[in-house]
Amino acid sequence: MAKNLVIVESPAKAKTIEKFLGKDYVVKSSIGHIRDMPKKNMGIDIENNFEPTYEVTTDKKKVVAELRKAVKTAEKVYLATDEDREGEAIAWHLLEALKLPKDTPRIVFHEITKGAITNAIIEPRTVDYHLVDAQQARRIIDRLVGFEISPVLWRKISGARSAGRVQSPVMRLVVEREREIAQHSAVSTYKVKAELVNDSGEVLDVKLNKDFATKDEALAFSTKLLSADLTVASIEKKPSKRAPKAPFITSTLQQEASQKLGFSVKQTMTIAQNLYREGSITYMRTDSVTLSETAIEAAGKVIEQEFGAEYHHLRRFKTKDTGAQEAHEAIRPTDLTKSSIYGVDEQTAKLYSLIYKRTLASQMSDAQLQKTQIKIRISATDELFLANGEVLTFPGFLKVYDYLSADDKLLPDLQEGRALTLASFAARESFSRAKPRYTEASLVKKIEEMGIGRPSTFATMVSTVQDRNYVTKETREGVEREYDLIEINDNAIVESRPSETTGAEKNKLFPTNVAYLLNDFLVKNFSNIIDYEFTAKLESDFDTVATQNVPWKSVVKNFYDPFHAQIEAAADISREETHGMRELGEDPKSGKPVSVRFGRYGAFAQIGHKDDKDKPTFAALRGTLDIETITLDEALELFNMPRTVGETDDYGVIKANYGRFGPYIQYGKKYVSLKEHTPEEVDLPTALELIAAKEKFDAERIIKTFDDSEIQVLNGRFGPYIWNGKKRGSGQKNITIKKIFGDKEPADLTLEECKKAISGKLKPKTKAKKRKKAAPKKATAKKATSKTTKKPAKKK
Repeated sequence: MAKNLVIVESPAKAKTIEKFLGKDYVVKSSIGHIRDMPKKNMGIDIENNFEPTYEVTTDKKKVVAELRKAVKTAEKVYLATDEDREGEAIAWHLLEALKLPKDTPRIVFHEITKGAITNAIIEPRTVDYHLVDAQQARRIIDRLVGFEISPVLWRKISGARSAGRVQSPVMRLVVEREREIAQHSAVSTYKVKAELVNDSGEVLDVKLNKDFATKDEALAFSTKLLSADLTVASIEKKPSKRAPKAPFITSTLQQEASQKLGFSVKQTMTIAQNLYREGSITYMRTDSVTLSETAIEAAGKVIEQEFGAEYHHLRRFKTKDTGAQEAHEAIRPTDLTKSSIYGVDEQTAKLYSLIYKRTLASQMSDAQLQKTQIKIRISATDELFLANGEVLTFPGFLKVYDYLSADDKLLPDLQEGRALTLASFAARESFSRAKPRYTEASLVKKIEEMGIGRPSTFATMVSTVQDRNYVTKETREGVEREYDLIEINDNAIVESRPSETTGAEKNKLFPTNVAYLLNDFLVKNFSNIIDYEFTAKLESDFDTVATQNVPWKSVVKNFYDPFHAQIEAAADISREETHGMRELGEDPKSGKPVSVRFGRYGAFAQIGHKDDKDKPTFAALRGTLDIETITLDEALELFNMPRTVGETDDYGVIKANYGRFGPYIQYGKKYVSLKEHTPEEVDLPTALELIAAKEKFDAERIIKTFDDSEIQVLNGRFGPYIWNGKKRGSGQKNITIKKIFGDKEPADLTLEECKKAISGKLKPKTKAKKRKKAAPKKATAKKATSKTTKKPAKKK
């Protein structure tokens, strides 16, 4: 009996949906996209108004064949890919590849529940070609950029792999923030804090209502305070309230999961996608904050049952962004009676709980607070001490989400005019901070604010710049910095200069050296793909294609014409120009200039000039050093390599250095990698230990050597082998002994036999077993043969 066929994107989603639809339906998966433009060429006919060519990708040919077979036996076919532009494009590609009629039912749902699936089947629509066109415009522009700009970058900038309409502005944000930080000059001020005590012994933490610009001003105030009277000038109490935030959209979920759970953007989206496919939450790519009436009603019932009617406050949030692409709901649990889910890993359970609490809190009452400020008069000066406190009088939504911090505290019960006593005092030098480096979550927030991305692309944008090695996520240790501290102890002023660690970073985004060069090259020569406003405008253009019936080809043409003109103009740019040198100063030993630049193997420092009689010397930049911020002293330190560690009778001079493959120890012509020590710090006893271990390994590795020949018989990971003595990249050959000589003892091999094996004159004694090809089925043999038979080669 023929069944109805439903085609979705993922196998996990297919299993969940099939369970809801019952025996009359079979659900199959396309496993994502099935067609794309060919890999070998651009696949876009620019002369023919940007007409694209699509083909079934190699890895999906089997999937498509199975789907075609299923379509032939199905009573009715439903396309049930995700309801966003990407999903709509996949539905269209399925329509084309499977040769389905244009009126094939297209079903959409925001959640994978029985009710949602059933309703979608009852009320299907057809493929929305406006959404398909919007996605096609995006894909074709990205393809044009990739194909035309990549060859330019490969020729002009070492290490640059690609540029993109969206990835390049994201890289630019990170580069510009790093430059802002580098240019920041810290300004110091003196902040005053104190502890005051009332006659009951209760302590009141206060801070001064102003900061001092200089140490002298802070000392002058401290001197006045020694003899000053402190009295309560006023106590002001006023009610306050806090309202819950809207339910999660893609970007806010990524940000909150990062801040509260420590998840990366990619990790959050992977977990959320699994929760969606298993039917636990609604669709996870959305910029809509609205909840369905059903969800609002369900949340209200849960809140009133769990906490009481006074905790319920019905709210309908509206999406502020008029360009919001997705028409579905905010991210919420599909069943609000489930506060947690079981049978999943800890991270999945935590993310579900976060989504559940945020959804429930959005329908709860405001938190009611009482804020109190106490002002303390200081005799003989106009300054005031301030104490602030906050008391929660009704928790409201805070009952389930976002509890108050430890700073919110109850103040002692004081009356105006009461005298207070100074218990402790500190005027501490503080330094202004530069803007913070981006985290993945804060970068997502920024690109969303600027309109240069969409929910479906946020995670990819942040991951791509890291995959391309333009941005790295790092945790870095800070540096020690001294600061002034003025205290009052036993009614006397005490000055000190303690130190603190500053500049420590955890999981922050840093630009790589190549990112600086690529960014500057793109800003100068390709403003249209690096400009924030231009990129946001293009996103808006895609929206008009999707919603206002604007032809997609006109959007592509408006982008391509000026872009291609810039590609042609870039042909005359020299590598010297793109790898611009930065002068640092003069080497005190030689008097030659010291500079940094980027080369084929990365960033390096250079002493001297290429036109000098003596060749310039070079040293690669290491660790966290970059061409934008490296100082002259830091650059000169790089040239203190190789460092002589010591000298022994057995091994001669032992040196430590950095190489292309990392730090190492050198003795004679042999090398030992350094893994736990740096060349700057490794000592002679440690070096000798490493050398001894290396010699022992080599002794056990060598089976036989030959006089006057580099050829050796060695023990390897896969058994004994013959090595021709050459290094990788210069003709190295390794011959497995068993394949050529069978069970012959490796130690008995002669030099002549080894030479013949290396030259290929000896045939292998053991052959690889050939897999038997399965005989084609009779019914399809002729058809298969006709398709796979190659045409005879033409005679020359």
